[in-house]
Amino acid sequence: MSTFILAFVFFLLMVAAMAIGYILQKKTIAGSCGGLGALGISKACDCPEPCDRKKARMEREEKRMKKIKEWQDNQIL
Repeated sequence: MSTFILAFVFFLLMVAAMAIGYILQKKTIAGSCGGLGALGISKACDCPEPCDRKKARMEREEKRMKKIKEWQDNQIL
């Protein structure tokens, strides 16, 4: 039981240290390898075209960007 408590306290201290580091430095934890983008891979699957959910999400994002562009064009400065 003491091993479990020591491990729990250790992980709790690590999480607290990361939280304090974030609060003081305003930085997030970042990986060192750069992810899939560093390998030249644009998506995680080998699908020839995006799935329906991704198509819908891309369509919503496109509509949102059009609205933002329209708003910026009509903005009175």
